[in-house]
Amino acid sequence: MAKALIVCSSVHHHNTARVAAAIAEPLGALILPVAAATPAVLRAHHLLGLGSGIYYGGVHPDILHWVRSLPAATGEGRRAFVFTTSGLPWLTRFWIRPLTAAVAQAGFTAAGEFHCRGFDTWGPLGLIGGINHGHPDARDLERAAMFGRSLVAAAPPAGSIGGGIPRDCTGQ
Repeated sequence: MAKALIVCSSVHHHNTARVAAAIAEPLGALILPVAAATPAVLRAHHLLGLGSGIYYGGVHPDILHWVRSLPAATGEGRRAFVFTTSGLPWLTRFWIRPLTAAVAQAGFTAAGEFHCRGFDTWGPLGLIGGINHGHPDARDLERAAMFGRSLVAAAPPAGSIGGGIPRDCTGQ
């Protein structure tokens, strides 16, 4: 199995951190905040996961800046996947485009995406107590773990590049 690293930004309700833990378990992945994800740590891993809540219609600026700061050949021979939590997950595909473009620019091969609902109290939603209470829930976390297992199943044999690409496990 490829060594996996998950770089995660989970700020307000720690929704994304819970999803990161569920994905990481079957991968045996190391989970780090952006500030601790050094180039040396990244070089020691062949599978990179990038997780973020959605803030103001986009991924956390720290994670986007971190990926954009990677040299172009950083991802050569490595796979990367993206996962998010948000109040409106059906819009996530639009909100993650800058991140997926930056991942491709850094040379990573796409390994898949996972998105699920998260408790959201942004702006006016806070006035009504928020939306998606209790999310991610046990079902969301099981789907996240299933996504992690699909990444293990799609992993190329040791010493090779490639493998199957799990697409989307949103199950909305």
